[in-house]
Amino acid sequence: MELEPGWCVVLGASSGFGAASARAFAQAGLNILGVHLDRKETLPNAHAVIEDVEKTGRQAIFLNINAADEEKRSEALSQLASAIDGGPRVRVLLHSLAFGTLKPLVSQDAKAAVSSKQMAMTLEVMASSLVDWTQGVVQRDLFEPDASVFAMTSAGSSRVWPSYGPVSAAKAALESYVRQLAMELAPKQIRANAICAGVTDTAALRKIPGNVEMIEDAQRRNPSGRLTTPVDVADAMVALASARCRWVTGNVIRVDGGEEIVA
Repeated sequence: MELEPGWCVVLGASSGFGAASARAFAQAGLNILGVHLDRKETLPNAHAVIEDVEKTGRQAIFLNINAADEEKRSEALSQLASAIDGGPRVRVLLHSLAFGTLKPLVSQDAKAAVSSKQMAMTLEVMASSLVDWTQGVVQRDLFEPDASVFAMTSAGSSRVWPSYGPVSAAKAALESYVRQLAMELAPKQIRANAICAGVTDTAALRKIPGNVEMIEDAQRRNPSGRLTTPVDVADAMVALASARCRWVTGNVIRVDGGEEIVA
């Protein structure tokens, strides 16, 4: 499927859903502004995505920055505006940031429990930064009409897992932000949806306590007998970004092969 020319902004572009989506949207015809935060040992992941994007003939601007840093965000959007330079603007903004604290909310040992600073950081990075980036793109008039905003949520927005409390709260907030953005962006013909993938074996999942059991349970329950992949999710977003899905907004959309419907 090909989309009208323009740009896709991917927050969390070097791995997991973000990397797969950067590749998929480039194949669909969009240039990519990729924001990622990698140390030296994981930078090759970002370089591999850049190479794949450029192989499609699209532009790839990748910035190794903290997406939640206000100054860095402003610089990135200014760089994007310069690259657009009167051409087609942003058609997709994808929030796929997976950086938060995985600690219990309460513990007899104060050091073992999440701190208020850690809770605030998790909420900012994994939820509120979606609003920050959307505001920045709107205020610079960089969205095309009929653009799409996507945010990666998870079943943890309404379920509990050990040590997942801070991230669970952030995912619940993220879904709330998506609903509000859908209402406020509708007059601009911009839609917003949260994407809830099935259990996917990513680096982020592997950091969650009990991830092995989660993977085994998902494989057992999924009607197709396998886990969701980042490519499954990226392909769904490309389809949802089509102008034919312009009336789909304000939703939490499951992309899981039916995993959630099986007890």
